[in-house]
Amino acid sequence: MSGFVSLIGAGPGDPELLTVKAARRLDVAELVLYDALVDAAAVALADRAQRFCVGRRARQRTLAQSTINRLMIRAARQGKRVVRLKSGDPFVLGRGGEEALALSAAGVPFEVIPGVTTAVAAPSLAGVPVTHRGVASGFLVVSGHSDDAFGPLLDDVAPQSMTVVVLMGLASRARVAERLLKRGWRRETPTAVILAAGTDQMRTWTGTLSELGQASIEPDTLPGTIVVGDVVGLRPSIEAGRTIGRPPDTVAQGQQG
Repeated sequence: MSGFVSLIGAGPGDPELLTVKAARRLDVAELVLYDALVDAAAVALADRAQRFCVGRRARQRTLAQSTINRLMIRAARQGKRVVRLKSGDPFVLGRGGEEALALSAAGVPFEVIPGVTTAVAAPSLAGVPVTHRGVASGFLVVSGHSDDAFGPLLDDVAPQSMTVVVLMGLASRARVAERLLKRGWRRETPTAVILAAGTDQMRTWTGTLSELGQASIEPDTLPGTIVVGDVVGLRPSIEAGRTIGRPPDTVAQGQQG
């Protein structure tokens, strides 16, 4: 009997940002392997499944990627419907590609259900568009885990030419800022740090690129997204125009137009 694996992106935090297809797969799942950053309410949608946190977090001991791969493969070969639930999008700095390759090599059938990537969602939820006509026509997403990961990419970006988004880079923010400033970016370039996007703990720091390295970002244990670029300067106007309160879920009965 052959099972099936769904590699699902849970988005940045808010379970309401799950796709309809993702919610359907969770509803029928028999085993869910989820990341530490996935909201508990999203995991709870799989109320008939065995659920295990296999999340990978900085400064914490976690399961090796090879172990996670083996768990998925073994469960699928036992005929189970498996969900691998990952924050953001599985294929954006989430090792989803590695998992897909492992499943393919093992001959296990699987699918990929995209999620809203934090690289776009976190800035958006904070009122920062990563592109804007006349301001930025593109954006670069890098991992902030190490200088080897982000350094060469930042060195290749012409100053002020696009928006730079750094995921998992709070601990590296001083080095990111130093790298961009040495490359010739303006010291006053608007910069934001969004913590815990899409959750009730969400908060946003804004300042300049020269201030980023010494900025007090607390608590630094929350997941953070760094955004550097002139688009951050649009945030005050966008935030001022946001609807205050919760929009109605449905149009009043009989109302048209």
